[in-house]
Amino acid sequence: MEKHIGYWVKNLDTVLESAMDDALRVSRREWQVLNTAAHDARPDELAPFAGVEEAVEQLTARGWLADRRITAAGRAAHAEIAERVVLFRQRVSAGVSPEEYQATVDVLRRMAANLTGS
Repeated sequence: MEKHIGYWVKNLDTVLESAMDDALRVSRREWQVLNTAAHDARPDELAPFAGVEEAVEQLTARGWLADRRITAAGRAAHAEIAERVVLFRQRVSAGVSPEEYQATVDVLRRMAANLTGS
């Protein structure tokens, strides 16, 4: 039996989470919070996602955030992790053309919009 899109979306999310944690040496959510803070935004913008508060706590404990803002140590960590992100994205998209990638993102965006009305 062929698996449908829901299976592959969930499967990809699961394997991305695990592989990203291993490759980046921080959790996916910690990276998202750190990256958001590095771009002068507040982690609160990620509020719809689960685990944001735990990520803020972890990053604060590491000294990478203070009062929900990135620190100098956080900027240094962000630069190092950003290099690993580039390599990770290359690994994930190996064998996928830029056109295929963009088409996939567009299809998923439209399917989500169909269900949310946005």
